[in-house]
Amino acid sequence: MTRPGLRCVQVFAALLAASCPRAMADGIFEAGSFSDERGGFRILSATGAGTRADPIVVTEELDTADPVTLTIRAARPIQPFGSTGNYSTGFLPLKIVTRNNSGEAWIEFGFELQAILNAPSDYGDGLSFDQAQRVDNMIKSDSFAEFKRDFEPYDRLLFSKGKVDPQESASFSFLVTDFSPKDRFYLVEEPRVPSS
Repeated sequence: MTRPGLRCVQVFAALLAASCPRAMADGIFEAGSFSDERGGFRILSATGAGTRADPIVVTEELDTADPVTLTIRAARPIQPFGSTGNYSTGFLPLKIVTRNNSGEAWIEFGFELQAILNAPSDYGDGLSFDQAQRVDNMIKSDSFAEFKRDFEPYDRLLFSKGKVDPQESASFSFLVTDFSPKDRFYLVEEPRVPSS
């Protein structure tokens, strides 16, 4: 049940079968749900087939330079080795396009995966930014030249060597893998501003 004022964007996309992770270009992504219910930002749209060639693209506006949390829910039954298109299988090619409405320039931008809200995602939960590196060249940004991945004791991705001025947008592409597929997980987004 949706509370008044709660914005939730439903996306229909297909999910790649986990039994064939290298076939991403031909994979189909599941129906999923992306929500801005935790506040601090607005989802404007969510589109895409969920394949490597056509990732799910979440377009949003951040009204703050504080961290915000995107909630991602599976909308189909979870089965790691289920048939293509019928189940959530744990592979999510994702592109985040975010507009800076914070009033401050961003000089770095971080992402953190959480299987449990406000708890670090560790190796045992199966969730990562493609820790097994099954697909090369999936991590990129149009506004930042470098990135760094950390896997323990949390799963983080930090983009640096760039800048996003107020009212400008930046895009970030990466692959989320979940080898113990969950019906819900979280993506914390953290713009970083110059220290004063």
